[in-house]
Amino acid sequence: MAPTRPPRGSRRAPAGPAWDQVDLAPVVLIRAGEEILADRAVARLLDQARRKDASTEISTVEAAAYEPHQLDTFVSPSLFGEPKLVLVPDLERMTDALASDLLAYTAAPDPDVVLLLRHNGGRRGKKLLDSLARSPHPVVTIDAVKSPKDKAALVSADVRRAGRRIEPQAVGALVDALGSDLRELCSAVEQLIADTRGTITLAAVNTYYAGRFEATGFTVADAAVAGDVAKAITSLRHAIATGTQPVPIVAALAMKVRQLARVAALGGRRGVSPKKLGMAPWQVDRARRELSGWSDDALAAAIVAVARADVEVKGEARDSVHAVERAVLAICTARRARPRPRR
Repeated sequence: MAPTRPPRGSRRAPAGPAWDQVDLAPVVLIRAGEEILADRAVARLLDQARRKDASTEISTVEAAAYEPHQLDTFVSPSLFGEPKLVLVPDLERMTDALASDLLAYTAAPDPDVVLLLRHNGGRRGKKLLDSLARSPHPVVTIDAVKSPKDKAALVSADVRRAGRRIEPQAVGALVDALGSDLRELCSAVEQLIADTRGTITLAAVNTYYAGRFEATGFTVADAAVAGDVAKAITSLRHAIATGTQPVPIVAALAMKVRQLARVAALGGRRGVSPKKLGMAPWQVDRARRELSGWSDDALAAAIVAVARADVEVKGEARDSVHAVERAVLAICTARRARPRPRR
């Protein structure tokens, strides 16, 4: 995700400005599909208001407790003429009275007041949302950041925004280790920026977060596709012991094998962009390296093993941990078998 754009790989471009480009206006709507980025957008606008005038009066309206015509009080001029910013942080909980008052107010807002609306999802208030979408007021649409590609784009954008650089392998390692919690991932990037100098390297990421790698399904998957039985089983048992459930471990195995299959299907062609594969460039490069020693038959066997494990860990097997272990061993065995060249 570049600083001026939403995460690459998003299914649709957001309406209006990006979260890190929106500026103060009489009415601003933030449609918060991703909590941490919505928090940043709100913080950005509050900071702008304070820097513009330190005496700005900031009021918060609780949407669920709103009573008719309270908005008039919040937007009316203050006794000493201080600028006003009115924040509604939970618009999706609005009462009918708030919806009605906002529809009327946003049709002709006070140019000297900032009304900052945040909607956190759901269909409540659809009439108001549709009205604002047709209006000249800025609407920031923040899509959820779910795929590893989008998470990697967010990491890279945060580093660039700080005026720094990060190695692609370091981005991949961070996403593998902390990508299940976006807030923690972003916090780790902030910490690395504060604690390191120059380009953020894979070695720096390993130094600060090596312990986290040991407890993720991605470490299990990396070892399995490398055919390293000892490391794969040790990592699996460590992951289970530290609280990782079988389902996300199988999901990590599935993603890893699926990436290998996608890159293998290229047949050595390098003209196909990572975007068409649904992968980040660093993922494609790593998959190309990991494909050494894999045959088409081995990949097929790994796919079958993962598919079987997916069914078993979701209720078909009595012992879901044992089901994952069987899948890991099957992948290792396929990788370690004497390969026949891929066609």
